Amino acid sequence: MMTNEEFRHSFKVSVHNSLGLAVYSCGVQRCGSHHSWGPAVRDHYLIHYITSGHGVFSCGGKNYPLSAGDGFLVVPSLVASYIADENDPWEYCWVGFNGSDAKRLMSQTGLLALGPVFHYEKDSRFQDLLKNICSSSGSGPSAEAKMESGLLLFLAELMEQFGTHAAEHTSGYEYVQKAIKFIDYNYSSSIDINDVAASAGISRSHLYRLFMQHISMPPNEYLMRYRISKSAELLENNNLSVGEVAYSTGFSDQLYFSRVFKKYMGTPPSRYTGSGQKEDMK
Repeated sequence: MMTNEEFRHSFKVSVHNSLGLAVYSCGVQRCGSHHSWGPAVRDHYLIHYITSGHGVFSCGGKNYPLSAGDGFLVVPSLVASYIADENDPWEYCWVGFNGSDAKRLMSQTGLLALGPVFHYEKDSRFQDLLKNICSSSGSGPSAEAKMESGLLLFLAELMEQFGTHAAEHTSGYEYVQKAIKFIDYNYSSSIDINDVAASAGISRSHLYRLFMQHISMPPNEYLMRYRISKSAELLENNNLSVGEVAYSTGFSDQLYFSRVFKKYMGTPPSRYTGSGQKEDMK
């Protein structure tokens, strides 16, 4: 069974990934002969860039022999594999990431339209951007912010190089942005999805379709996760009762708040604080 601290970390990662962009892993590796991964699936985007040597990337029933200057993209839930050459194994840099903004940003890079492999041999900037993400890794919010800013710079470079290949339908994201901003400003009041849709100027069903298209999550789920994320922050950083936290994050029923909080956190809000306080409802 998880400790409260483990629950806290797990929930933070889950909520954070659902609301923006997060680096899952990054690194630089000189592979040994026939070093391989897969065939398997990832739950996040994974980009490799080869700096020397040779290998083969396989995806969608095709094999792609690759070498220095080539890169390959592993897309969530698609079976892929890769293996280093026997005589001249590759060295590569990589970054894995996901979040509600990941699909939109990846579509803007053009790689989703271009295919699973690409070539970039302009200068050392590309691998330097990847290595910068790795050098920023560490614990704490400052390291996380540095890694995410490094990832955004890397994705921006991809957009400049391959963005003309962007072919995924992205119209309508401005409505999602309006809805997200409305939630950010009004989550503490008794808003519902009808209010969110009205703020964006579209119907509830249209809002649902756009949220699923752009962030792979229904708007009511987004709103709930956002409120729970904010309530977790209040429980950690303020000397508030469970009832006060509930009302501060848009829950009029403390019993319902505690039930939802436990669903996402795996522990009731009174225990999440670690202060030993008892819930007011008892």
